[in-house]
Amino acid sequence: MPATPASSASSARRRRRRTNRLLATAAGVLTVGALTAAALPAGAASAGGGKDGMSPGHHKGHKNDKGRYQDVQLLSFNDLHGNLEPPAGSSGRVTHLHEDGTTETIDAGGVEYLATHLREAREGNRYSVTAAGGDMVGASPLISGLFHDEPTIEALNKLDLDVTSVGNHEFDEGAQELARLQNGGCHPTDGCFTDKKFKGADFPYLAANVLDERTGRPVLKPYWVWKQNGVKVGFIGVTLEGTPDIVSAEGVKGLSFKDEVDTIDKYAKELQRQGVKSIVALVHEGGFPASSAYNYDCDSPGAGDGISGPIADIAENVSPQVDALVTGHTHAAYVCTVPDPAGKPRMVTSAASFGRLYTDTTLTYDRRTGDIARTAVKSANHVVTRDVPKAPDMTRLIDKWNTLAAPIGNRAIGHISGDIVRDGTESPLGDLIADAQLAYARTLDPETDLALMNPGGIRASLTHAASAAEGDGVVTYAEGFTVQPFANTVNLQDFTGAQLVQVLKEQVSGANAASVKILQISAGLTYTLDLTKSGADRVVTDSIRLNGEPIDEAATYRVAANSFLAGGGDGFTTLGEGTGDLVGEDDLTALEQYLTANSSATNPIAPPAADRITIVQ
Repeated sequence: MPATPASSASSARRRRRRTNRLLATAAGVLTVGALTAAALPAGAASAGGGKDGMSPGHHKGHKNDKGRYQDVQLLSFNDLHGNLEPPAGSSGRVTHLHEDGTTETIDAGGVEYLATHLREAREGNRYSVTAAGGDMVGASPLISGLFHDEPTIEALNKLDLDVTSVGNHEFDEGAQELARLQNGGCHPTDGCFTDKKFKGADFPYLAANVLDERTGRPVLKPYWVWKQNGVKVGFIGVTLEGTPDIVSAEGVKGLSFKDEVDTIDKYAKELQRQGVKSIVALVHEGGFPASSAYNYDCDSPGAGDGISGPIADIAENVSPQVDALVTGHTHAAYVCTVPDPAGKPRMVTSAASFGRLYTDTTLTYDRRTGDIARTAVKSANHVVTRDVPKAPDMTRLIDKWNTLAAPIGNRAIGHISGDIVRDGTESPLGDLIADAQLAYARTLDPETDLALMNPGGIRASLTHAASAAEGDGVVTYAEGFTVQPFANTVNLQDFTGAQLVQVLKEQVSGANAASVKILQISAGLTYTLDLTKSGADRVVTDSIRLNGEPIDEAATYRVAANSFLAGGGDGFTTLGEGTGDLVGEDDLTALEQYLTANSSATNPIAPPAADRITIVQ
């Protein structure tokens, strides 16, 4: 659903932002200088985490609350996506960069450990606030997703989360369901899951740039102010303006999404009028750092360093009244300084995803001015390691919901001979899912020709190692749910050959020109992707084949895709123009049926070769 027209300045920003969305290796990279601590009056020294980030920060707040300067600890994380248990495989690891340039991977994540780390980090800090950058729920594993993410909200309450912005996934089930997560009450269809009524979130969700089209007002609070002994910090929450492009049309029905910069600036002025001069923006939009290591020095000089992508443009343009940006969406880890419009360095952070990291930022508050002494801001990402004691209250919460989910989640649905990963331009798991949807579609219509799957709909890899007691190589329903949690239906539509070619070109042109989205394709469809070219030319038209034959642009092809794609999602507008619609069951059912029919303990499915797309670089 498109937003109403914005100002020419906003449109120009969006054009620049789209240009920046290409992979970091190909995008223009913003290199920035380090934010160094300036000399402050005696007693105003600020504490901060080191760049190594290997252990939780133990920043000791000032005991003298009457001094001019007061350190405020800001703990933040983003993109939890309901990962209450430690994520499996690569989704549960982070990369640590050593001083000698070598790297190692560290197992990370799980709310039992996140709670312990956050609680330890808060020790000795009377002035500590915890904030999040959106996508706390949605695309969640079975333990949370099966119960419409009520377990995650309960966990966040126990984590003492103070405030979060909305993310695009908060709208997966629509604004009314988001309001229920905020305010409580039983699910309108599935009812109450336990003998206790769901109480909702103890923290506010902020949605400053998400408006009700009928009233023109934000659907939730636009901002929130944290107060402690005269110290006031305002938080403004926004999600990416492009949310309607990546959420099902039903999820954003009746809503409009406004420009992030314009919205933050609007409410920064409102907070200033209320006497709140220290402001943090919680922005569910992100960037691409030059390194995948969580402790990479983003401010180090040199070609290729720094951060690229949409958040760089937002950070450069948001009002200087905003003192820091907590971001998300790209699942990347970074702690960077980006100059504001006045040329003053400003901290921009992201803590990867799935609860693997948290960011510890020290904001030095000036009681005389009510503002942040920006030159004293320090920040670092810290690993949520699994070598600390589990938080008992989180263990009890997980056990409670796992007990309820076990009869469904522990059921075996298939067997695999090795890890089937979602990584790569064309991924083995993407091929498997597309094949599963094609096989299912042919039970509805034997004339179905091919299936297409959006890569963003594949949320995790299938790992060979057992995650519980099911045994190595066994795929459980819970694991399948973690891979495909959206409950999209498998839809069949007719397209001309010319439309099919256009769909493939939309992967690398139009809305996807800068940040390509390569569809995962079923067996029989092949083509060449030439990344040395630009725009739509990257898909080599005369290389497109179906079962070895060139696509006939005048012929009609029956195509299976999930309901999100069939509605034109992810910028594939042509997929919203199909005819002869036939709607099947959900995509997880298709995967389950395929795994069950094509694998056994003695004859497991091997990882597909992922060789349908020939890539030229």
